[in-house]
Amino acid sequence: QVQLVESGGGLVQAGGSLRLSCAASGRTFSSYAMGWFRQAPGKEREFVAAISGSGGRTYYVDSVKGRFTISRDNAKNTVYLQMNSLKPEDAAVYYCAAAGAYYRGSSNSNEFAYWGQGTQVIVSS
Repeated sequence: QVQLVESGGGLVQAGGSLRLSCAASGRTFSSYAMGWFRQAPGKEREFVAAISGSGGRTYYVDSVKGRFTISRDNAKNTVYLQMNSLKPEDAAVYYCAAAGAYYRGSSNSNEFAYWGQGTQVIVSS
């Protein structure tokens, strides 16, 4: 069982930056691939980025490539999402999620077994 708690959301102007954090419980954090998803009002949950257990492989949706960076610190059981050059269309509730070692970069949310409660990101234009 993995428990995930996101933080770092808030209000930012377009063009600004935010860093989201997701703290995980448990002693096997490095065995999980970690991902970030987002959901805007009236829209389906969308894959944003993911990172392998070792941190050696990262995956991004095209719309955030070059602007967002996912990283992890296995010693701190934490995964991060650095978001730069934010746009109004990035506004959403951002969710952290954990997948097993089988994860190979799918954007399918069903690959992820554990989810956090979400953190709100608001981008003003």
